[in-house]
Amino acid sequence: MVSQFISSHNVGLLGDIDFEFPEGIHAIGRLDNLSEGLLILTTNKRVTKLLFQGKTPHRRTYLVKVRAEVSEESIHLLRTGISIRIRGGEFWTTTPCEADIVPRPENLFFLPKEKKEYGPHTWLTITLTEGKFHQVRKMTEALRHRCIRLIRLSIEDLELGDLQPGCVREIEEETFFAQLKIDDWRDAQN
Repeated sequence: MVSQFISSHNVGLLGDIDFEFPEGIHAIGRLDNLSEGLLILTTNKRVTKLLFQGKTPHRRTYLVKVRAEVSEESIHLLRTGISIRIRGGEFWTTTPCEADIVPRPENLFFLPKEKKEYGPHTWLTITLTEGKFHQVRKMTEALRHRCIRLIRLSIEDLELGDLQPGCVREIEEETFFAQLKIDDWRDAQN
């Protein structure tokens, strides 16, 4: 599904989830239709500005499955900044990030076709503080490792945890802002 409630295309939408969403709700830090994981939904229009356009960059962590075996040299390039093509065709060098090779997660939801692994692959965690269009995919592509699966695990201390696909977890506002490390959250109410 795509992380929106309305689309002119014939795709799965957030409104298809069996949950009664309040009027005026929208997605923040959307995921493309090939990505999955933590998605924030809110009725507060100022959260996007506080979270992604504020003075302090906010960390987003992704679990990424890529084709082939990733070398330590490639991990070093991810950590120190790598040149990717962004909108408009220009190149952008990513800011340094955290990147590590991790074992295949055991508690992850796998589709039946994923039970059997085909060809060599590597699981990574990548933590960014910037978010260019399809940035994680472009970073791994720049290393010649095609992204097979991309899952957002967290935004700051707000974590996906054991929440399953298509499920919703409501969070109290004060906890929500504390986990996102937004100190001036009371200003977001105005």
